[in-house]
Amino acid sequence: MGSRFRRFAAFTTALTFILILLGVYTAAMGAGLSCGQDWPFCRGGVLPQTIPDFIEWFHRLVAMVTGFFILGTTIGAWKYYDSTRIRAAATLALVVLPVQVLLGGATVLIYGPLVQTAHHAAAMVIFSSLLATTLWAYEEPQQATAPATDSPGGYPSDD
Repeated sequence: MGSRFRRFAAFTTALTFILILLGVYTAAMGAGLSCGQDWPFCRGGVLPQTIPDFIEWFHRLVAMVTGFFILGTTIGAWKYYDSTRIRAAATLALVVLPVQVLLGGATVLIYGPLVQTAHHAAAMVIFSSLLATTLWAYEEPQQATAPATDSPGGYPSDD
């Protein structure tokens, strides 16, 4: 299961990075407030009405999906690893996640440089924690799958 978890953690880390890039794109396009001061909805509804609305809405959708992957990564870290550092890094990402969600809402409801900075800082903590989780998981030795060998040539003995 170690290799499956490693791939899952790597995917979660990559998805988080893509989410950060999408957030930067959303802000650069000026779409961050396109849904109005209506969070978690968009102009009173669930679906976007304009292109800027869609950009903001899509960022929120990817954030929600990423949140579930972060949850899965943390569960996997606790289930498949005894390593304190892997568990701690994954747990840190999960603990900061609700703060990040609230800061995301605050960027819409309050909107200011302090809130935006905190939102980006929380994203960096989550990303860094996931990156550490992934790298440390790849560093852990894999279970030996080859049969035990008794002979010096590396082949099983015929005893």
